[in-house]
Amino acid sequence: MSSNAAPTRRLNTAKAMVEAIAREMERDEDVCVMGEDVGAYGGIFSSTTGLLERFGPQRVMDTPISETGFIGAAIGAATEGMRPIVELMFVDFFGVCMDQIYNHMAKIHYESGGNVKVPLVLTTAVGGGYSDGAQHSQCLWGTFAHLPGLKVVVPSNPADAAGLMTAAIRDDNPVVFMFHKGVQGLPWMAKNRRSIGPVPEGEHVVPIGKAAVAREGRDVSIVTLSLSVHHALDVAEELAAEGVDVEVLDLRSLVPLDTEAILATVAKTGRLVIVDEDYQSFGLSGEIAARIVEHDPGLLTVPIQRVANPDVPIPYARALEYAALPTPARIKAAVLKAVAR
Repeated sequence: MSSNAAPTRRLNTAKAMVEAIAREMERDEDVCVMGEDVGAYGGIFSSTTGLLERFGPQRVMDTPISETGFIGAAIGAATEGMRPIVELMFVDFFGVCMDQIYNHMAKIHYESGGNVKVPLVLTTAVGGGYSDGAQHSQCLWGTFAHLPGLKVVVPSNPADAAGLMTAAIRDDNPVVFMFHKGVQGLPWMAKNRRSIGPVPEGEHVVPIGKAAVAREGRDVSIVTLSLSVHHALDVAEELAAEGVDVEVLDLRSLVPLDTEAILATVAKTGRLVIVDEDYQSFGLSGEIAARIVEHDPGLLTVPIQRVANPDVPIPYARALEYAALPTPARIKAAVLKAVAR
């Protein structure tokens, strides 16, 4: 991580994102923002609040409800030298515009023999816990990570949201920036004490592809990302009182995936719990397990525990939704199972 060592303030994640975007818009006139409700409304999860008033409608553009149209327009702008930030309101809506995302945004650089760059940031809200139903509550980061040509970042806290946003805007590759509703720190959503935290003043960049140890520990490792980092830290604090020392690794990026950091924490503790709010089958948890086994299965002293969404649509009913999500209770049970062996 690099910053100018200036004093830090405490911001929520949404505000940290907006500050990073505004700073890059001031630095580079080719940076623009477009999407549904990103202008006057400020983004339904406050991801663009105040940008319209500051930069005007030529650079902060509300679009019609046509994801294929405005994401396609952003791709075209990127290939012509601009650096657009385009918001897909909910990741669940990717189905109506996946041709633009995967057959164009992700492939143009490759298909042009490296001659055409696509410096575009696709931002999108992910995650459940708010009774938004099956079509507004998924994470799906494993889907995007599976497709070559896209970088995928998922911050868990305000400082990383600012730093990763800056890195994403400056990257010459298409970057999918996925923010969990539960880490935005908005007052009308469930309160989360870790969604408000210190953010450096001035320029702040978090390199894409570098995980961070959110908590040091010696007994068992939790490897996770996004809101599940908060849950893992809560569980670690609770178990510390019971004599279990938990290390928490925040992946921060899925593509590139910091395999070295994963191997390092597993080598340290010998026990691993993977927590993923995406679906369990064919996803992140399986990829992490495979990379460890391919490197050295002897790093593990006990079998891996996985805590992920079961392979079912996210339920609307609150009790059923929380039965599916990787809650602190499920994480704690997995950790205790790992250390009991």
